[in-house]
Amino acid sequence: MKRAAVLACVLLILPGALRAQHQDPAEKTREDRLAALEERVRALEDELGLLKEALKAARAQAGAGQAGGARLVLASAASPAAAPVSPAATPERQTVQVYGGAGGGAAKALNPDISVIGNFWGAASRNIVRPVPALEFHETEIAFQAIVDPFARADFFVSLGREGIELEEGYLTFTSLPGGVVSRVGKMRAAFGKVNAMHNDALPWIDRPLVAENLVAGEEGINDAGLSVTRILPAPKGVFLEATGQVYRGDSGDVFTATRRKDVSYVAHLRGYKDLSESTNIDLGFSYARGHNDAGSRFHTQLYGIDATLRWRPLRRAIYHSFLARAEMVWSNRDQLFGALLPETQRAFGFFTSAEYRLNRRWTVGGRYDRSERARQANLIDTGFSALLTYWPSEFSQIRGQYRFTRYAEGRDANELRFQFLFVLGAHGAHPF
Repeated sequence: MKRAAVLACVLLILPGALRAQHQDPAEKTREDRLAALEERVRALEDELGLLKEALKAARAQAGAGQAGGARLVLASAASPAAAPVSPAATPERQTVQVYGGAGGGAAKALNPDISVIGNFWGAASRNIVRPVPALEFHETEIAFQAIVDPFARADFFVSLGREGIELEEGYLTFTSLPGGVVSRVGKMRAAFGKVNAMHNDALPWIDRPLVAENLVAGEEGINDAGLSVTRILPAPKGVFLEATGQVYRGDSGDVFTATRRKDVSYVAHLRGYKDLSESTNIDLGFSYARGHNDAGSRFHTQLYGIDATLRWRPLRRAIYHSFLARAEMVWSNRDQLFGALLPETQRAFGFFTSAEYRLNRRWTVGGRYDRSERARQANLIDTGFSALLTYWPSEFSQIRGQYRFTRYAEGRDANELRFQFLFVLGAHGAHPF
């Protein structure tokens, strides 16, 4: 009986096993594909559940103001389920498409970098020759800077002060011209020396030196509409040599005045730079400017300048200790009338020297000596001395105090204690080195 039962079981199982061995390969492939599709559908269901949970959380946080964004997320979440699914596709390769307008990154790329710099001044004691207010928001500078295209960039600096709104600088720079030439067109500060090209927020002092006030139009400086061309010149090894030529409309404060269209002014600057060591470098410049003055089109003013800068900045400790020394000399030859009829050339000379030392990451001390004749009356000489102390709460703000003693040619002395608060909002581009 037992043998008969075993034999019957073998006879029942054997046909099924034989059919399995001879199963059609096409049917086996279809079953594998169906199994893969079932696994893919289950994975998509899991992803859809996670997206729904994220959508609920986003709706709870954003509220009614972000209903449009929630609908966009919902449409993005639903799109994978509606699209045909390829067995070879993986979740990592799938991307969410957004239709209708540029994305957030593209929209930001179309906007310029915008920054705002506040410059608040205060002064104590008296200066009856050139007085300044006790308290004033001296200037607010708004900068707009951006790459226009692969061949040019634009920089605009708008100044808001007591006298109103003024375009301090606004120019287009062409960076890819043939022959290694860099050109600018617009309104810009002239490349005459170092101080003239500096904005107020970039000065290492609260005020400008006497030579700038007496011979180079003070705070405004040589700043006019014009064209500029700059090129790096061949030089010995280890020396950087740069030449700049500029043509301006011819109106710059009390230095140049154009009464006719052809009364343009010219500026030339030659700059040389060399590293003395890995921590020390020297920068020398020679400048020349020529234009018509307010005495008439037949009368000219010529300026000659020499500037020198010595920097010591150890590579590993530059944010804690550094030293910078500056000097600048200016010669002025101004044609004018002597008395009522006789023309004459008034020659004047002025200079300043300054130094500053960074004590640590927050504190900097400095000093400056000034001496300058006056452009219209060279026999009048002003001298002065300043001591400075600067505190940097961060790279976006600084607090500076300056004691300034000035002995004017009229025989009057001025003892002043000035202070300054500077702060920066936004991304402000680096100033020229």
